[in-house]
Amino acid sequence: MDKRQQQLQQLQAHLQQLGEQFAQRLQQELPELADKARQLQQADDAEGQQHLLGSLRDQLHKLAGSAGTFGFDELGQRARELELQTQQWLSSLQLQRQGLQAFVQELQQLASAPPQPTTANPTAPVSNALSKGPRNESAYRIYILEDQAKVGETIRLTLNTFGYEARHFLTPAELDTALAERQPDALIVDVNLGSSQQSGLDYAAALQKRLEEPLPLLVITTQNDFHTQLQAAQIGAMGFFSKPVDVAKLESRLERCFAQQNGEPYRVLIVDDDHDLSSRYSLVLRGADMLVEVVNDPQQLFEAMTRFNPEVLLLDVNMPGCSGPELAQMVRFNDDWLRVPIIYLSAETDIARQMSALIKAGDDFITKPISDNSLITTVFARAQRARLLSNALSRDSLTGLLKHADIKEQVAIEQERALRSGKAASVVMLDIDHFKQVNDSHGHAVGDSVIRALANLLRQRLRRIDSLGRYGGEEFLAVLPDCSGEQAVRIVDEIRQQFSAIRFAGEHDEFSVTLSAGIACAQGQSPDQLMEQADRALYLAKHSGRNQVRLAE
Repeated sequence: MDKRQQQLQQLQAHLQQLGEQFAQRLQQELPELADKARQLQQADDAEGQQHLLGSLRDQLHKLAGSAGTFGFDELGQRARELELQTQQWLSSLQLQRQGLQAFVQELQQLASAPPQPTTANPTAPVSNALSKGPRNESAYRIYILEDQAKVGETIRLTLNTFGYEARHFLTPAELDTALAERQPDALIVDVNLGSSQQSGLDYAAALQKRLEEPLPLLVITTQNDFHTQLQAAQIGAMGFFSKPVDVAKLESRLERCFAQQNGEPYRVLIVDDDHDLSSRYSLVLRGADMLVEVVNDPQQLFEAMTRFNPEVLLLDVNMPGCSGPELAQMVRFNDDWLRVPIIYLSAETDIARQMSALIKAGDDFITKPISDNSLITTVFARAQRARLLSNALSRDSLTGLLKHADIKEQVAIEQERALRSGKAASVVMLDIDHFKQVNDSHGHAVGDSVIRALANLLRQRLRRIDSLGRYGGEEFLAVLPDCSGEQAVRIVDEIRQQFSAIRFAGEHDEFSVTLSAGIACAQGQSPDQLMEQADRALYLAKHSGRNQVRLAE
């Protein structure tokens, strides 16, 4: 049994345990409902009746939202109906004894009937299709179907330089043979396959149908028309590139595809005063490989927001002391949290009230009870969009790396961490040699491709814990925690050699480019001094012949 299966079994055991706890909770809560119903029947004054009705409404509302989640669908539906009746009684100007008597009897019937789960399998395994878990292999395998040998080989060699394991095939038959042996992590297909009887899109469409799980697909073509792009979208392509192919841009899209599949888990914060229900939501989302924290006391929300930095916030609408919309408005007071999507959780079915809640700082509304897979899908979609938006706003549009101010902030963070831990940390300044000549000879579009290629190579070769930013123009800044100056020199010099091996397509011919780098190691100096030392080392590398890496003395 693999690790994923073990995790799913543990999840099912925990969900089953929560279901049993909820059933035990009903044994306490249903008699409480019956007792309140008796008190309501015996109350003589309108004020006492109003108070009891308010308490009954709140308890029925919570029961309507939670019972169905734990498999007690019939109980949840009946509780919802009685909640609506309770609200109608509260809205009445005068209670009528005959009508009240019938209402009390319905409440007592609800409380006296032994609840039985009506859902066939309320703890069915949740879908894990949205998250595939960590990869065991370091290099992604890419298959390229391109009938033009030179084009296909150029893409293959460049992707291999970026750290992929790429293979090129001239015909669908050759690709089919390779697919029978081993499946790739992504597929690049040319639309026009020359002598082949079918187009690349037709081949890819048939292939995706045969596979148990579709592959990430990128399309390359000389046909940049609407119909071809539509066909590519219809078969699930994740990228569309016109020839001559900008391989650096193509690799950037591959990197984005894999980042979505295997990136850091999404962070979800749940705020709900119902311990059993919030625990179930937490288990389900963690079973889909998300990081989840639960806050049962609304007053602890802001401390959790600051510490956990969630990408999605799930808010119960009705909580003691404050409502979900009120809490959402308080969250929006902080500009740092404006980009965090807020999803309301409630058994409220009145559309007008849902809209009122959404207008007050919300982004989505989930009506309880919600199925496990629906919860996962809703939260996953919101988290994915939130991360894409956050990256778009905090990262350089050309390279996808951190912007100038953000990477400088990382220097300060790692310098302070190195001081506290006593471990080494290195700062690297990189610059593309003779970049002005690239722009003058080949144009700014090709120059952008060179910048993007170096960014992609750095991202491929550096560790996940390293920080990387575009410092300005053709200059980059990297921060390498727990890395000595000598180690950083070896790493960056290997990148230097790999970058010089990349062939770029100019307007008339191919060309290559080199880089120079300066490195400084954190030894108690300030962040500005650390960057200044790296910059001086870079200056020395430039004036010593370029295409080299220097360590600050």
